[in-house]
Amino acid sequence: MRCVIARFPFDLTRSGVLDSMSGIKPEKVSGESVIIGRRTYPVKQVGQVVTRQDRRDFSAGEVLRAMSQLGFTCRGLPQAPAPVRVLDPLTHASAMLGGPVAA
Repeated sequence: MRCVIARFPFDLTRSGVLDSMSGIKPEKVSGESVIIGRRTYPVKQVGQVVTRQDRRDFSAGEVLRAMSQLGFTCRGLPQAPAPVRVLDPLTHASAMLGGPVAA
């Protein structure tokens, strides 16, 4: 498959990516990732190995798009939990007592 990463065209195949990543130890994943074989790699590490370019030259989105088109499982950023609203003591006590009753 022909894809463009960092303004350079690459002819990538699924077997070529598997061969390139064999023997490469995965780094710690803290963001987007790609599952290749039975290992989970950071997307920037995969892009660097496959394209032989510096990680600053391409975006994670470019590599994610190419890897998903080749049939690899890609995972995006984990969703952050919604922030918990903390009430100040006065508001908390007022809520516990309830509001005024309408007559």
